[in-house]
Parts: sequence; structure tokens; C-alpha cells
Amino acid sequence: MKITFLGTGTSQGIPIIGSTHPVCLSDNPKDKRLRVSVLVEWDNFTYVVDCGPDFRQQMLNAKVNKIDGVIFTHEHADHTMGLDDIRPFFFRQGDIDLYAHKRVFKALEKRFDYIFTTQPKYPGVPSVTKHLIKNKPFKAGNIEVIPVDGLHHKLQVFGFRFKDFAYLTDMKTVPDEEVEKLGNLEVLVVNALREEPHMSHFNLEEALAFINKVKPKRAYLTHISHHMGFHDDVQQKLPDNVFLAYDNLQITI
Repeated sequence: MKITFLGTGTSQGIPIIGSTHPVCLSDNPKDKRLRVSVLVEWDNFTYVVDCGPDFRQQMLNAKVNKIDGVIFTHEHADHTMGLDDIRPFFFRQGDIDLYAHKRVFKALEKRFDYIFTTQPKYPGVPSVTKHLIKNKPFKAGNIEVIPVDGLHHKLQVFGFRFKDFAYLTDMKTVPDEEVEKLGNLEVLVVNALREEPHMSHFNLEEALAFINKVKPKRAYLTHISHHMGFHDDVQQKLPDNVFLAYDNLQITI
């Protein structure tokens, strides 16, 4: 299984438009972060978790020629607003599979009504096949994907386990019964917004405590804001098996 971090930034991305914060002015490519998303590939299958506003550029950066589906964690704009850019895949492949909670589909159908309208369809508009996700395993390609239910402040959000890899973003609270789904992981990815506490995201301390609870062999932090600091400085503070993810990082499991 190959994992590509398409984006590792928070909702505004880094650099933030017009910001003079030192991290936003950094020349280090690892300090430049598109909106959070990940590409998961195994056998001949390719799935994207979330497609935010930077989706088109992320697909070009990663040289992605086909996707077997988009799996959504939740409906916030930084995770969904690139949906229209599935069009090139639709033109080559036909209907694109989307996987989401019914509440997320309701939001997508409002924002992208022209995609979900069956008749009349404007020429060039992509068509999709909806797969409703509940808090139980579902099939993606030839494997079973296990949802991990949590809260993003008061909003329900899903993380996902793909075999020995799990991806959780925008989490603030994860019940113990959901943590039990994360045993014996090779790699855990979890959000860590900044060092200061935040109402709807793990901060660094909370993310590290969560990693210590789950005990994966390796862990990567994502959904990072400029307030976290410079990539290289933060990495030096982390435990040996914890890494600050960065855009275009690829790992193999």
C-alpha cells in the first residue's frame, strides 16, 4: 500500500493569503501546505480521502491518471470544494464513486446541485455513484474499509482504517470503543493543528497523547497550521516514531 500526502495544511492553507507570519514566508517546501487530503493506493486501486479546493493541483502534482473513488471524512469546505475537478476522471472513466455519510451527501447536493441533478444534465457535468457510509465496514476496491467515528467539536466526522493504515483528520474527540478499531497499526495519521488548544482539533499535546494510546508503529501528523511553527523545528521535538507530514510525502506499508 502506498500513501501520498496530497495536502497537510489547515483550512486556509500555508502560506495564508496576505500573511507576514514567518512560517508563511518560509522558503522551505515542507512549510508550504495545501488543504488536507491523502491518496491511498494498493493493488490496482486508487482512492482519495477528501477533495478540497486544491484537488486539481494535487492530482497534477501526484500525476494521478485515474481514481476509483473519493471518500469523505465530513462536509467542511476545505475537504469538499474540489469536487467539480473530478470531471477529467469522469470523462475517461464514467461515473465516479463517492463515499460519505448521508449528512455529507446532503451538503454536497446543495453545493453541487448540478452534479447530483439527473435531468436535464448540462453537457460536461460529471456524474457520480453515491455510497452511503454508516459506522460499519464497507468495501472499497478489494478490501474492507473500517470507519472510525469521532467528533470535530460537535460535528460527527469519520476517520478510516485501510488494512494496517488509518487516517484521522479534524478530530477532537474519539470514543474508546472507536479507538479499539485502531489496534496493531503500521501507520496512523492524525490531525495536530498547533501547540495551543483548539475547540475542534487536536493540538500537538493531544495528538501525541492519542498516538501513545493507539500505539502504532509509526505516526504522522497532518492538518497543520502555520502556528505550529517551522517544519524542521517541530520535527526535532517529536518522538522517534512520530513525523510531521508534508505535502507530496510518500510512504509505503
